[in-house]
Amino acid sequence: MKRLLVLILLMANFYTLLAQQQEKLHIKYYCTNWGNTDSWDRFCERVKNAGYDGVEAWLPGDQKERKEMIDALQKYDLRLGLLSGGSGASFDQYRESFKRNLEEAVSIKPDYINCHTGKEYYAFEQNKQLIDIGQVIMEKWRIPVYHETHRGRFSFAAHLTKDYLKKIPALRLALDISHWCNVHESLLADQAEAVSLALARTEHIHARIGHPEGPQVNDPAAPEWKNTVSQHLAWWDQIVAQHKQSGAKVLTITTEFGPAGYLPTLPFTQQPVADQWSVNVYMLNLLKDRYKE
Repeated sequence: MKRLLVLILLMANFYTLLAQQQEKLHIKYYCTNWGNTDSWDRFCERVKNAGYDGVEAWLPGDQKERKEMIDALQKYDLRLGLLSGGSGASFDQYRESFKRNLEEAVSIKPDYINCHTGKEYYAFEQNKQLIDIGQVIMEKWRIPVYHETHRGRFSFAAHLTKDYLKKIPALRLALDISHWCNVHESLLADQAEAVSLALARTEHIHARIGHPEGPQVNDPAAPEWKNTVSQHLAWWDQIVAQHKQSGAKVLTITTEFGPAGYLPTLPFTQQPVADQWSVNVYMLNLLKDRYKE
């Protein structure tokens, strides 16, 4: 009888693992509205026609615009990922703002919330308070709350983010590794341990290509950036592979090349050297082709 019970349990575990392996990872692609000057309706129409699954945006403070956003998303059957953060002259003010903004964001019920969390000069315990607020809200609302690797935030540098990841096991990242390339003035070959840990804890990707002298190349299609693009793809490949191996159902990616100013411009005229929309759609198609389901 014991042998039969053991055999039944082993077979049950086998079929469970088999089912997990057969269930494909679904990658959802979001378009940043950063730099958009169109109406929400026109923007969402373009996003849908380009082949995105959704939009990533800060929650509009104006109620009229917020309604326009929600109406346009529904009209074009697009998902929503929200950005959130805090502000204030003191840490206490920042913490209350951060909590209030997060609570407002989850009330919209987005697919996820990507936080610009803390300040690079806040003490560890201060930034941890903010991360803990995100964790509590995530568990209460059952909406993923991620913390973006970003200059000016607690996660601005690879080696410091490594310490947070080691000390806070629940911490999950929205990885924008372009910032780290800029901060460390390298493609992070000497930060292997920190990068590996960050990749293992990433749940959302900002697909922008950074380089040692800036957080955004002018055009990822240009041949001079081939090696830099290849390195970013190698990092993202590892995240995708880890999600597949773990049996994860969904991975979210935002193409987030920014507008003129962030995108390099020509002197005097301030004309961008590339087209932001075209660059983001290029990245969308590159990734969709690379990670075909």
